[in-house]
Amino acid sequence: MYLDHAATTPMRPEAAEAMAPYLAERFGNPSGLHGVSQAAKNALEGAREAAAELLGGTRPLEIVFTGGGSESDNLAVKGAALANGARRGVVTAAVEHEAVLASAEFVSAMGCPVSVVGVSPDGVVDPDEVAAAVDGDTAVVSVMAANNETGVIQPVRKIVEQVKAVSPDVPVHTDAVQMFVTEDVSIDQLGVDMITLSGHKFGGPQGVGLLWVRDGVKLEPAIHGGGQELGRRSGTHNVAGIVGMAAAMEAAARTRQSVRDVVRDVRDDFEARLTAAHPDAVVTASGEERLVQHSHFRIPGVLAETLLVLLDQAGLAAAAGSACHSGAIEVSHVLAAMGMDQRDAQECVRFSFGWTTAPGDGRKAADLVGAAVGSLR
Repeated sequence: MYLDHAATTPMRPEAAEAMAPYLAERFGNPSGLHGVSQAAKNALEGAREAAAELLGGTRPLEIVFTGGGSESDNLAVKGAALANGARRGVVTAAVEHEAVLASAEFVSAMGCPVSVVGVSPDGVVDPDEVAAAVDGDTAVVSVMAANNETGVIQPVRKIVEQVKAVSPDVPVHTDAVQMFVTEDVSIDQLGVDMITLSGHKFGGPQGVGLLWVRDGVKLEPAIHGGGQELGRRSGTHNVAGIVGMAAAMEAAARTRQSVRDVVRDVRDDFEARLTAAHPDAVVTASGEERLVQHSHFRIPGVLAETLLVLLDQAGLAAAAGSACHSGAIEVSHVLAAMGMDQRDAQECVRFSFGWTTAPGDGRKAADLVGAAVGSLR
């Protein structure tokens, strides 16, 4: 049973089918002028149009294809802070993905002022605190739509409103990588100026993503070279990956409500059975709005690493911390920012359901967890 969809998802058949020709006979470089290249170019631009439509009917040229969510985050944060040769400020939150926090740390070392806003004990960002950190030197605000570890949904729309009230020209970026599969991710819904998505989080291939950039937002490229993507991201396009991601986006949007209904019921059933069997289990941020596919919890006295090894032996794949720490369990910066002590954090595990989840998986997962915990206790 695979319950680590927040790390990566199985590829949807629609994506694999769409990619197949571009891994074989349609191998052209879309930057060329001859027919082979133009066939690849047409596929690339078709994928761009599809992605733009799925994000709310924005202009296709506002879509920048990248090598994944981390690159998109780097381009949004570094690109805005360093645009036009400037060294301007970044405002972000302590629970952001490492790609955002490391980018902020990088530009800080180059002389850009950086403000990192804290969160509540449940991991929620206060829009007032974000807006208070914005000043005349701020180049970008970056707050994720939903946390990759806890699943907590941030008040992005309210953050945008507060920031724009202070400084209308400051662009707001959101990493919506975890949200797309079960929530509406559109420019109208979120109100932001830049959106990060990653193909492998909703059934597309790994190693491809996008950054939607509202027209007028200036970015210094993170990758320099041949000037592809209107100079915003150089490098030969991964046509097969981009086509596959667009097909996965279409499939995810088409099945979003049905997937949401299934995983919500399965997650809720899983947590209900878990807490009934182990009343001392603590579900993280249970009183906050969370992604329906995430279940993050700890069972006092049971180390996450030990539990995950037993579950893996039983055929259930889950995770501790974020995906970037898989295989090397570290205390999560997200949990530390929430004020959780080290011992409690070492007990936290994350189960993330997804588009392959089936009714009844909650009961099966709860039974396996119960058996593993019973043997440990």
